[in-house]
Amino acid sequence: MNVSVIIPTYNRYIFLKRALVSLYAQTYPPKEIIVVDDGSTDDTSYITVILNSIQNLNPNIIIKYIYQNNSGVSSARNMGIRNASFEWIAFLDSDDEWHKTKLEKQVDFHKNNINILMSYTDELWIRDGVEVKIPKKFKKIGKDIFSENIEYCNIAPSSVLVSREILNYHALVVRVQNDGTVQNDGEFFDESLEVCEDYDLWLRIALKHEIGLVDEPLITKYAGHDDQLSFKHWGMDRFRVVALEKLLKSEAKATPLKKTELLGGTTSVVHEQQSEPKATSLRNTTSSSFSGLTRESTQALILKELRKKYTILLKGAIKHDKISDKKNYLKRLRELNEPN
Repeated sequence: MNVSVIIPTYNRYIFLKRALVSLYAQTYPPKEIIVVDDGSTDDTSYITVILNSIQNLNPNIIIKYIYQNNSGVSSARNMGIRNASFEWIAFLDSDDEWHKTKLEKQVDFHKNNINILMSYTDELWIRDGVEVKIPKKFKKIGKDIFSENIEYCNIAPSSVLVSREILNYHALVVRVQNDGTVQNDGEFFDESLEVCEDYDLWLRIALKHEIGLVDEPLITKYAGHDDQLSFKHWGMDRFRVVALEKLLKSEAKATPLKKTELLGGTTSVVHEQQSEPKATSLRNTTSSSFSGLTRESTQALILKELRKKYTILLKGAIKHDKISDKKNYLKRLRELNEPN
């Protein structure tokens, strides 16, 4: 089972070295390492020296360093996916690290569960050099993945191993050619979301496919440094409601929601059914989520969470005197509370 590992990074040269060391230590080495430098202005370009050393010691590993203008973590991950050579794709954020048996245990899991095309693991948290207790609300259960992640994202990108089949099925952008054929244009993580892009993609996948949990900590996440994206944005629910609104529209049509770019034209939103992944089950005609919820029950769950999040956002807008936001949140709450 060949795995491509994608590492998006931006001005994290020191952390990136630690991440790469954890890759080199894997008991099951990846076949490909792709570092996507999202326009760094520090010493990140010098990481090629370490990458060359890894390749010299492991000539069977394909090494790619890709530089792009600063476009955000979603764009960087998408760039990595588009350039990946193999069917299985793993992600490693440059400020995280893998435990040495991480990839081996996930590969074993998928070999023993051939119908599951995405898995994630438990994790350890380190803040300022000290291991911290993970809050109960972030405990991983691994039963109904959609319901367990609808409030907060509980799947760390660095813990994910996923088949390209799943990613292709959930690609957001497809391009309609002049002859009418549809081509995947490679936007998997929503590039319009500055944060919560993982929450968005994992929910879209969990709604339609089984996701497996390897229930042991196989990655370490480090917190406390200034450039964490979650520290840069107030009101993370502002981005989560965007993801949930997309899901609500998608469920209303019962197909994945796509942003289609017409060649030479404007961008529009359509519903384009993609080919079903061969080795995984999709919902049947009466069930919307893989866990067996009906479409109506899934919509009710999304609506409930939207009302909850818009209420929280409204309180924040009132507190901080954000007049425009207050009007928008109040208007949407009224719409959500109206009977169908």
